Amino acid sequence: MDSILQPLVFDRKKLSDKKLLDLYKSLLLPRKIEEKMLILLRQGKISKWFSGWGQEAISTGVVNALHEEEFILPMHRNLGIFTGRKIPLERLFAQFQGKHSGFTKGRDRSFHFGSIAHHLVGMISHLGPQLAIADGIALATKLSQQKKVTLVFSGDGASSEGDFHEGLNLAAVWKLPVIFVIEHNGYGLSTPSEEQFAFSHFTDKGPGYGMEAIRIQGNNVLEVYHTIKSLAADIRKNPRPVLVEAITFRMRGHEEASGTKYVPKRLMNQWAKLDPVENYERYLEESGVLDEKEKERINKKVKTAISDGLELAFAEQPISPNLETELADVYAPFFQEVIFPSENGPKSEKRLVDAISDGLRQSMEKYPNLILMGQDIGEYGGVFKITDGFKTQFGADRVRNTPLCESAIIGAGMGLSINGYKAMVEMQFADFVTMGFNQIVNNLAKIHYRWGQNADVVIRMPTGAGMAAGPFHSQSTEAWFFHTPGLKIFYPSNPYDAKGLLNAAIEDPNPYLYFEHKGMYRSISTEIPDEYYTVEIGKAALVRKGYQVSIVTYGMGVHWAQNAVEELGISADILDMRTLLPWDKESVKATVEKTGKVIFLQEDCLTGGIGAEICAWISEHCFEYLDAPVMRVGSLDTAVPFAKGLEEQFLPSARFKAKLAELLEY
Repeated sequence: MDSILQPLVFDRKKLSDKKLLDLYKSLLLPRKIEEKMLILLRQGKISKWFSGWGQEAISTGVVNALHEEEFILPMHRNLGIFTGRKIPLERLFAQFQGKHSGFTKGRDRSFHFGSIAHHLVGMISHLGPQLAIADGIALATKLSQQKKVTLVFSGDGASSEGDFHEGLNLAAVWKLPVIFVIEHNGYGLSTPSEEQFAFSHFTDKGPGYGMEAIRIQGNNVLEVYHTIKSLAADIRKNPRPVLVEAITFRMRGHEEASGTKYVPKRLMNQWAKLDPVENYERYLEESGVLDEKEKERINKKVKTAISDGLELAFAEQPISPNLETELADVYAPFFQEVIFPSENGPKSEKRLVDAISDGLRQSMEKYPNLILMGQDIGEYGGVFKITDGFKTQFGADRVRNTPLCESAIIGAGMGLSINGYKAMVEMQFADFVTMGFNQIVNNLAKIHYRWGQNADVVIRMPTGAGMAAGPFHSQSTEAWFFHTPGLKIFYPSNPYDAKGLLNAAIEDPNPYLYFEHKGMYRSISTEIPDEYYTVEIGKAALVRKGYQVSIVTYGMGVHWAQNAVEELGISADILDMRTLLPWDKESVKATVEKTGKVIFLQEDCLTGGIGAEICAWISEHCFEYLDAPVMRVGSLDTAVPFAKGLEEQFLPSARFKAKLAELLEY
């Protein structure tokens, strides 16, 4: 770091005086906003502040070097990116204050937002997932042959996350036009770099990923500007990722409450001499570009703009909560027009696996902007052969084999959506979704509610037990996501629904988890329409009518229920939920009113499953219609065992018959 601590040397190259002054104004604005925000923080007029004091030259150099229509994914110390993209200050300040005119309508704070109009995609607190989103945005520009660069920020602390590795690796493998800017400021909150990683510089990492890596003095605005501008121009012609390590220092706490007592005073003093604003201002004065009168004029204009913006933001009344608005914004608007097949149209016998493949192929034909991603889905056709032949038909750009990096692929799917594409991501097994859990529940699910951006991503989830595949290839994972607002969940039980629901999910611009039971892939078949059609979202199907009891279930449970009813010789309603989120309350209520007795059957473990929620709802809302306790049956509360006998005991099929008989006798 000793060479970095040398005095800043500015090289204007061929920049005009006007451009030098423009950079000065761009650098000064975030510093002056910071000064004001720190005062407001002490006055209790804003609740929190993440300071970028001392790091402003990086944001300023970057935002001025890129084209306005190129996406930037900033972090919480990149105020200069937002001001550099000319976001109205009153909206920015309203965002900080949690006002309605802010970008998140009071639902999130600081820089946790995006603005497509300004080509900005803000962060979430988990930091690392940003890199994969940038990959997806860059992939969209590459597929569209737009010759654009995407730039994403990461701090040195976030580089320890697995998402950092996945994001860089995917970009390198796919040769995506992404600039990864690592702001190396020496600390992750209070933890110094030597306790974060065992190397001195991030430029050591680039070659390991097969990408160029450049180190720059992050406090030198001209060095940042020239470097990024030159790189971007080259990458537009020769798409590839590049890692840029910007050495800098944070002069205030991680956030104001944490302070800087953990930083040696010597280090603070050394970096204070390299202040990016003061040094650049001094350079302009010594070069004769900036005189006292012009400096005073610029400062006055900046302060006036800040004061005017604050006045407008403070004048706005606090948010008055509106229940309808809050619930309506959980999902992106979508009015489904169900597409019914022709009454006398051609049909053919199809297994569940064939129906899914058929629907996916027809959706690829219907939507040229639909991209498929997953491990082994190319030439191999996926482990279950659902995409067999797709790469030949649609090409390698649209049917993309991926590295083993579930988080990056889901994040890339969201990036594709942000940049105008649809994405289908295949989990090789539903169990592996744990590796992408954060992207699903914190990015896909929340993005529309937070700042109005939809996530047009469908994640296919081969699921279920019964094939002696053991604890890591057999789990029912749907309940993990059922709890998360913003997601939609399908779980078909038959070929007709499998095709129609998949098509409906791809049509809908909201994020879906689409569960497909491996045990049903080739064990059930039926005659279904060959043409494209959809099934109504959020509507359960009454697959059997009766009067003695209501069985509410989904997936493999539908078939277990059918077998049990026939073996016991009883009359029962069997309601196939098929859409698990949002679920069909009206149909559940109707069948309970009809029979007065209800039992919920699920393959998932009993405790905390979807049945618990639906049974609780029935007890609360349908109590007056009940002639017996609401019952439920599920798998044992253990991991899924491997041995055949153990797995049979684990699954609820046999226990369900006994419980059903018990309910009938009540």
